[in-house]
Amino acid sequence: MINNASLPSDQAASTVAALTRALFGERLEEFHEPWRKLFSTEPFRFREGLSPDERAALSYERLHLINDALDEPEDFVADVERLAALHEWVGPVDAGLGTVASIHYNLFLGSLLDHASGPDRDLGELADLRRTGTFLCTEAGHGNSASQLETTATYDRAAREFVLHTPSAAARKFMPNTSSIGGPKSAVVAARLITDGKDRGVFLFLTPLSDDAGLPMPGVGIRRLPQTATAPVDHCVTSFDHVRLPYGALLQSDHGRLTPEGDFTSPIGSPRKRFLHSIGRVTAGKHCMSAYSLGVMRHALSVAVRHAHTRQTSGVSARGDVPLFAHRSHHAPLIDAIATSYAATLLHRAAVRQWARATESEREDGERFAAIAKGWITWRARAVMTECRERCGAQGLFLANGIAGQLAANEGTITAEGDNLVIWVKAAGEMLLGHFTPKEPQEAPLEDRDLGDPVFLQDLLADIERIWHQRARTRLRSRTAGDPLNRWNATVTPALELVDAYAHCQAAQALLDAATRAADPEARRQLGLLHRLFTLRRVAAHSGDLLAEGYLTGDQVRQLPDAAESVVADLAPHAVTLTNGFALADEVFLDHPINRAEGFEGSLLPG
Repeated sequence: MINNASLPSDQAASTVAALTRALFGERLEEFHEPWRKLFSTEPFRFREGLSPDERAALSYERLHLINDALDEPEDFVADVERLAALHEWVGPVDAGLGTVASIHYNLFLGSLLDHASGPDRDLGELADLRRTGTFLCTEAGHGNSASQLETTATYDRAAREFVLHTPSAAARKFMPNTSSIGGPKSAVVAARLITDGKDRGVFLFLTPLSDDAGLPMPGVGIRRLPQTATAPVDHCVTSFDHVRLPYGALLQSDHGRLTPEGDFTSPIGSPRKRFLHSIGRVTAGKHCMSAYSLGVMRHALSVAVRHAHTRQTSGVSARGDVPLFAHRSHHAPLIDAIATSYAATLLHRAAVRQWARATESEREDGERFAAIAKGWITWRARAVMTECRERCGAQGLFLANGIAGQLAANEGTITAEGDNLVIWVKAAGEMLLGHFTPKEPQEAPLEDRDLGDPVFLQDLLADIERIWHQRARTRLRSRTAGDPLNRWNATVTPALELVDAYAHCQAAQALLDAATRAADPEARRQLGLLHRLFTLRRVAAHSGDLLAEGYLTGDQVRQLPDAAESVVADLAPHAVTLTNGFALADEVFLDHPINRAEGFEGSLLPG
């Protein structure tokens, strides 16, 4: 990697180590280093010329290598911080592997373990990966309305079995990875539990999909879907024709229990709440999707920054060529992207930490924070990676360079485990109905406050929150009661701005906290500059509102462009140090032709 010429090498190393520690925390060696090392080994190197099905098959082969690296898969699945860490490192080497690993460990094994208080169940062949697990919830006619799904599991008292059935084309399970690629598979299937003719709500059922040869079990219909532009995974439509399942197939716990005799009990009166309990692993999945986006975003930035320092182009005079990075038009978007990536990573740490440590009464807040963070991070990753792809020119289009394929696969994270817009709409409604209290306005005279003060900048982000909260509340109250859809349509736009403002404020605070904690003085300074740039860009985007509401003076608004430009100039010499803080393994980073001295010359096919 390129050393930062503006610092002595020993100081640069100390700063990089401090930046890495700021991003990955005190459990770097425990949670992240094992995956960093594993994915840098030969079996995970990029392979040119594979078809989509061959890439999918390779992902399943590599899934076994992940499983072999786990001492106890059950313990791994139960720890959301460890689970999310895997997703941060898998994406740059194999996006499809990230998808199937997330489904198998989080949604499948996680659901089984979360419902382990029911009948004893042998998980040996599933934990050992003799059978790969998948998760069937979404239906062709019920995506974001999954709680209304139609698949049924009717209990036969006499036989003590369930009859799993797909009653219509709209009820077919949509997009699960259920083909024969990857060998024998079992699924956790979401279906309506029917007992004595009564609908008890949606529960999960452990269902074998294929036999040991990988062929569909009787009554299981599997049809491949067209190829997607995202990660190469064997997406299918799956249906059930009166498939018989044993009593132990029902995943039950405190949210609802069924005796072998057919007596149903539940302390939860709402079928919708039972459904949400059944699919509780979706929240952990949001953290996993965010983690995937973080990993590929940081990776793309490292590639783009390295390329910008090594690729020569013409200067503005006849004195010769200069690196691409020498041009402000090239490096300013990358510096902005670095600030966003640091803020996004630290926001994710805060969200995962809150979820992992939440008590039962704090779960709702943790779920909402996970949803907000997931939407913000995966959307920011799309923007950052698009910028990186463009900054790498034509070379950014090659799959071997680790940006274009991961960018396409990131579209899956935006939709998976809750479509971003839908989960933000839900969060927006909750924030308006009492789950958010704006911070009180700043009291110090504006003339005494400075745009270089991080506290003032954080106050301005809180002011943006307050502005959009008030606008949304005003819209909600000004519409006539009796037409809920009309009231919400009038409210939703400023309400979504509130969610976005909250995400930015939380991300900025996490970045500022990291800067404050950093022990290395230079790392602390650089993190502080990143915070300043990140917040200045946000304040500038809302400067009109802030000025109109009296939170900024006219002089401060006029200072914003130069203030941001100054920070970009201060950070530019440290771009390599900052991306070195991402701790990418050289074996992965230098495997990209764009990062090798010979470029693509050593990759020519014989002919």
